[in-house]
Amino acid sequence: MPAAKASEAAGRQGKFWEMHDKLFENQKALSEENYVAWAGELGLNVEQFKKDMADPALEKMITAQQQQGMTLGARGTPAFFINGRFLSGAQPVENFKKLIDEEKAKADKLIAAGTPKAQVYAKTIANGKDKP
Repeated sequence: MPAAKASEAAGRQGKFWEMHDKLFENQKALSEENYVAWAGELGLNVEQFKKDMADPALEKMITAQQQQGMTLGARGTPAFFINGRFLSGAQPVENFKKLIDEEKAKADKLIAAGTPKAQVYAKTIANGKDKP
């Protein structure tokens, strides 16, 4: 939870992925002290970062995201969703290609039937499950 909060707090200043990368590069050194130090290294307003880390709304949001993931079947990492279709765990590239090709074929059918390209994704996921 603390590492997720650090990423989200950095995200409030536009540096989610930068903090994400720092956390993964330093997995054995995760600590409140280091989160603050890395926030400084990333050029964040450190005082705002500390306030955001303490904001209960972040933990509430992260908990809701975890619950959503569990509801959708993502109980570990890595977990992938391709147009809402779940692919669990580390997979060979062929498995991704097969699923992507199937989804592309569905999209091509929608376009051939008159769905505007800009609306294909929305139509594809319209009946998908998105809440815990």
